[in-house]
This record gives sequence, C-alpha cells and structure tokens, in this order.
Amino acid sequence: MLEIKNLRVELEDEDKKILKGVDLSVGTGQVHAIMGPNGSGKSTLSYVLSGRDGYKVTDGTAALNDEDLLDMEPEERAAAGLFLAFQYPVEIPGVGNMTFLRTAVNSQRKARGESEYSAGEFLKIVREKAKSLKIDANMLKRPVNVGFSGGEKKRNEILQMAMLEPKMCILDETDSGLDVDAMKLVAEGVNALRSEGRSFLVITHYQRLLDHIKPDVVHIMADGRIIKTGGPELAMEVEKNGYSDLLKEHGISEEMA
Repeated sequence: MLEIKNLRVELEDEDKKILKGVDLSVGTGQVHAIMGPNGSGKSTLSYVLSGRDGYKVTDGTAALNDEDLLDMEPEERAAAGLFLAFQYPVEIPGVGNMTFLRTAVNSQRKARGESEYSAGEFLKIVREKAKSLKIDANMLKRPVNVGFSGGEKKRNEILQMAMLEPKMCILDETDSGLDVDAMKLVAEGVNALRSEGRSFLVITHYQRLLDHIKPDVVHIMADGRIIKTGGPELAMEVEKNGYSDLLKEHGISEEMA
C-alpha cells in the first residue's frame, strides 16, 4: 500500500535536515503506529506525504499503490486515496459542514471519473455514516469545526474519512488534547473504518491511544529515521521505560532526537 524508501527531507527555507533516510512499508489492510520523542520527524513525515509546502525532498521515494506520491499535487494525492487527519483541525467560519463534505467528496469522485452525488444522495449517505459513527447529526449543520470541542473536531475528521473512503489514512497525533472519553470515541470511529482494503499510519506520543487502536506494527522514530520496529509490545516497552535506552543503543543523544 505505502512504500517509503530512504526518504530525506529538509526545511525549504533553512539548511536543516529533518528526515534522514526513512524506510517504511505499510501493507494493505495493516495498521502501523509511529512513536518517538518530540522533534523526531513524525509530523514532518505526515506533512511531506500529504504535500504540505515548506519542505524539500532531497532523496528517496514514497509510493501509494505503486504511484509516485512525491510527483503529485496535494489534491491528486487525496484523489489517489491519501487522507491526513491533522493534530489541530482548522476552523472554517462561514462554510457549512455539509457543504464542505459534499464539495470534497464530489471533487474526488470527479477526479476519479465517477459521477457526483446529488444533494439527496449525499444527504442520505452522510446521515447513515454519521449514525454508524455515533456522531450527532447537528454537527452537520454547523460551520466546519467552529465552536467544536477538541473531541468534536477529531470526530468530524473521522466522518470526513468515512465519507472520502481513502485507501491510506494518516492520523497525526489525533489523541492530542483529548480526554480519555473523547479519545475512546475517536478510536471507536477509526476502528469502525478498519478494513482489508484500507491501511492506517497512526502517529502518537503515547501508548494509551494504542490501547484502543490496536496496531499490527509499531515503529520508533528518532533523529529523522526509524530506529526500531516491532509488534504492539514495543509500545508497551516504551511506555514503561521511555526512549532513553533505545536512543543510547543507536548512538543518539536526547538533544538530537
């Protein structure tokens, strides 16, 4: 599904290397988690994959279903099936949630050569999706994320994901700022969307999210690269012992991580 090889990235306006040779392979239907200390490059990886400005790829490749992601515009990546759930979802005053969702879905359907949904068709589908994800239908009537709590913003992104039906979902610290109850609701929404044809890359600081979204593979990232890969037990090990021993093992100082 997602294949990243020797990906090296630096800031566009500074001579600062952020990613220093990332190798990552996410199989179809798998859930992978990336953990690591602050500044390790986790969020940068998600930004580069989604096509955010401000970063320069100096080496390496990233492909989604054998298509070169790095050669696509952000909207082309979305149409190809990539979805990024932000750490801090933005508010869009004056734009209704329903209008936003319908425009996004029909834009992608058009890009794939599919027919656009009529207003009636879309309304039926979005109501069904919201109900299945236990999302209050009143959220659909409000401006995008305006006045939403942290949990509501994240659940709204899960609804967006459900409507867009991406192949590769990247969750960038989606548990950030959530209390335990809100995190469980978001995790339930993600789990409801797990399928054989959809993969997830879950970026998080803490193991607690992985209690609810069970990963198949866990990666530890530090100093711009993945330094260790294992099963769910690796997240438990980090939760118990921290990153210090792993960093020392790979000759990385905590300042570099």
